[in-house]
Amino acid sequence: LRTIQDSFQMRLALRISVISGIVLLMLSSCKAISDFLEKGEVVARVGDAKLMMEELQKAIPNGISPEDSVIYARQYINSWALDQVVMDVALRQLSAEERDVTDELEAYRRSLLKYRYEQLYVNQRLDTLVTEDQIDDYYMNNSERLLLKGPIVKARFMSIPSDSPMLKTIKKKMSSAKMADLIEADSLAYSAAYKFTTWDEAWIDASLFTREFGIESSSVLASLRPGWVERTDTLGVMSIGYVTDIMGPGKKAPQEYCTPMIKDMIISARKHELLTTLEQDLLNDARENGKFEILK
Repeated sequence: LRTIQDSFQMRLALRISVISGIVLLMLSSCKAISDFLEKGEVVARVGDAKLMMEELQKAIPNGISPEDSVIYARQYINSWALDQVVMDVALRQLSAEERDVTDELEAYRRSLLKYRYEQLYVNQRLDTLVTEDQIDDYYMNNSERLLLKGPIVKARFMSIPSDSPMLKTIKKKMSSAKMADLIEADSLAYSAAYKFTTWDEAWIDASLFTREFGIESSSVLASLRPGWVERTDTLGVMSIGYVTDIMGPGKKAPQEYCTPMIKDMIISARKHELLTTLEQDLLNDARENGKFEILK
């Protein structure tokens, strides 16, 4: 079985490569791909299926270079050819019963129409305004939903050459609690450092902070504590972080950190309530109008 599958994959790859190669040779020989695409000819064929120039032209984004057009054309042709070849094999290998997708298509059509109507209904009625009082109330009464799954931090980060004469000065200012020192650190880092970023005003996911070090986040997270975190790469570039505050997993998240999530939860609950009410109202209307009845 594996030999048959390997043989089929090799024939499939060869077939697609030949199709793509011929077309790309034709494309690359033209003054511009757009000139070639206007001829309305057949680009590729798989059995009785044909890929027309017009279809390929519509698929290629406007404004890209001729070189990028050729690359995009190859990708599109490969994808089209693969779809056709797989379809051809499927039609030959599947039984008549397996090829019959009428029920699935009808179920998908109904599901899609139901979804589109529900979206229309919700968009016309959903109240997306969430007040501070509503956020406060949700935060106070839903502690179990607001537990941290991972650590969060308030921190500062700098990337700087390890031999920079400004390194010690910036580090000193960077670890200060005074706003004036932080502003000065930012000013000094503008000319001396590759990057200087602060997250003092808002909590962030600790993984966003550790990602700045360019190494496996888990190795930094495991030893993350308030204070300094430093790494130097083989090129002599120092990645320096200063953690001003940290909160571990399992604790209730600060309200300012989870406010966006609370808003989403409140709006989601409203949406669910709208849809539940819609479904019940539709069933009730159907019963009252005699369109729906349980016979047994």
